[in-house]
Amino acid sequence: MVDSKQAVANAWSAGLMVPSFNIPYLPMMEAVVRAVVDTDSFAFVAVARLEWIKFESKGLGPVIEEFRKWERPEYVRLHLDHVPVIDEDNLAVDYEGILREAAGLGYQSLMVDGSRLKLEDNIAATRKAVGIAHEAGIPCEAELGAVLGHEAGPRPPYEEIFRSGKGFTDVEEARRFVSETGCDWLSVAIGNIHGAVSGALKDQKKVAARLNIGHLRSLRDATGIPLVLHGGSGIQQAYMLEAIKNGIAKVNVGTEIRQAYEVALRETGDVCVAQDATHKRTCELIRDEFDLGGTRRKVSE
Repeated sequence: MVDSKQAVANAWSAGLMVPSFNIPYLPMMEAVVRAVVDTDSFAFVAVARLEWIKFESKGLGPVIEEFRKWERPEYVRLHLDHVPVIDEDNLAVDYEGILREAAGLGYQSLMVDGSRLKLEDNIAATRKAVGIAHEAGIPCEAELGAVLGHEAGPRPPYEEIFRSGKGFTDVEEARRFVSETGCDWLSVAIGNIHGAVSGALKDQKKVAARLNIGHLRSLRDATGIPLVLHGGSGIQQAYMLEAIKNGIAKVNVGTEIRQAYEVALRETGDVCVAQDATHKRTCELIRDEFDLGGTRRKVSE
């Protein structure tokens, strides 16, 4: 059975990708794992720091405890998503401490997010994170460019972001970044945005984002490693499938399944109903949006 790094490499080679489903509420874990098994696919389940700060995933320990209850190694692995160096509220984070704790607990891949830093500082922080991950024998993801959406306050209109290329990952910076950090996977900004996580905006439908595929190809050629798309919810399917053909080997999904869970729980007050809504939406994404049903063996063996 392959490790997380090899699974992503297998997907990359096969022209597929590994979806990574975020778990801001612990009961979502069972539903997502069940959906991955039911669709005979392979995926990461993931938690980001903001999901125990702003939601109810409770922390690194509770998440891995819940994961162990439902773990199916041939189908799912546990990923630590966004651990920022500077967070959404512009506060410094003990990212090294969080990464070391996660590695010690048994998380199977890690992500550091130094994207709010200057390039040199992002490189330095990522190099430290890569050292922590590789010492534990697991891969490290990093981010370069600005995948907007989690910050408080209004953001520019989406069309303005896309037209201007505001925050897009710079190709030459990406080449240097990968060379100097040794990161295994790189999250890039090519038109994708995160779903809002603050206030009433967190309930709104995401913008139907587009992707600059030509820019993605340039990043793929410059870096030579699997690339990651954050903010996978709501991206128009044609762009998503084209991105997978051109270097994207991992796609993070949060808003789609979080909102399915929250709406069902709010309407019924029944966690089981909310879990079933999460399961249904996760299956739809895997089968209908990403066309990954039945692909597990190509990725995990």
